[in-house]
Amino acid sequence: MANLKEIRNRITSVQSTMQITSAMKMVSAAKLKKAQDAITAMRPYAEKLTELLQSVSATLEGDAGGQFTAQREVNKVLVVVITSNRGLCGAFNSNVIKQSKIVADSYAGKQVDFFAIGKKGNDAFRKANTVIENKSEVFDNLTFDNVAEIAEVLTKKFTSGEYDKIEIVYNQFKNAATQIVQTEQFLPLAPVKSDKPVSAGDYIFEPSKEEIVLTLIPKSLKTQLYKSIRDSFASEHGARMTAMHKATDNATELRNQLKLTYNKARQAAITNEILEIVGGAEALKG
Repeated sequence: MANLKEIRNRITSVQSTMQITSAMKMVSAAKLKKAQDAITAMRPYAEKLTELLQSVSATLEGDAGGQFTAQREVNKVLVVVITSNRGLCGAFNSNVIKQSKIVADSYAGKQVDFFAIGKKGNDAFRKANTVIENKSEVFDNLTFDNVAEIAEVLTKKFTSGEYDKIEIVYNQFKNAATQIVQTEQFLPLAPVKSDKPVSAGDYIFEPSKEEIVLTLIPKSLKTQLYKSIRDSFASEHGARMTAMHKATDNATELRNQLKLTYNKARQAAITNEILEIVGGAEALKG
């Protein structure tokens, strides 16, 4: 059995870990509320913008999306990997990295590059694969304008012909304990799939419907990327809060076990001392 000093040191160490994990849990819980409110408020706008774009573009004839809908032979693919800058959030980052590898493997024989948003994704693909750019600093000031700049860079890489397809892999926020890994096609724009006939109604468009669509598409792409990053940001805090809650519970259980072991060891030591005293007294009597 371990000596008492060693067990005391382990108890102190576990208690220190408990304080850290408990503090991290509370910090993540506070940040989660703000991040959750942001993504919850944004989703209706993003969905309505997509619905409006689909409604107008569905009534147009021919290729109204122009360069944004160009279907080319896929030879070069860009995978946008959205992870966090920090760890200690369970399987949050590893799930996205794993899915990104699956997406890359699905394009066997094609050139697949990675665009990292988050340090963890950059670290995972920097050595084994090609990371063309890392935009980890966007989480320092997560605003629509900053994300819009990244969306413009990605859009330019597609419209210039540098890449034939761009996909986004990220964690979608469901609740504090659940994050769903999503893979979305960013460019080219996927055709509208709907069983219901879409009608633009009896409206007068000014300017033309074509101009409206071409104006809405860049806005929609920026909103899509911003929503994905916002989803990932909220998911990160939810995953970290859950992971730190479990870590605190495990540390509490371990501390209780160590205290029980310590008490047993202390009791055994006291018993041995009593036996030695009694044995010494008996020897003196003899």
